[in-house]
Amino acid sequence: MRLNDKIDLMRPLSSAVPGALAELLRAAPLSPGKVTFAWRAAVGPALERETAVRLEGTTLIVDAATRQWAQEVRRASTLILRRMDTLLGPDTVKELTVRERRM
Repeated sequence: MRLNDKIDLMRPLSSAVPGALAELLRAAPLSPGKVTFAWRAAVGPALERETAVRLEGTTLIVDAATRQWAQEVRRASTLILRRMDTLLGPDTVKELTVRERRM
């Protein structure tokens, strides 16, 4: 096998991180900190800063800072639920409820 063939088989480290993160999270006991960590990993730091989350049963309650952020969460809810499912395990989060936080 030539060097170029080996390079073609290599995958970037960033492609392995989501799977490794999901394995670590699923093994940890469910806690508010774990849910918050998974939320940040699922939505990114910008959306995480503008929201607060908590899990009630299998419903993830999302309090958004503004109406616009609430709309953004609703728009992306299918993708967010899929990511949370990957990070926390199947059926941990079955529903997302989005509210505008009262300041």
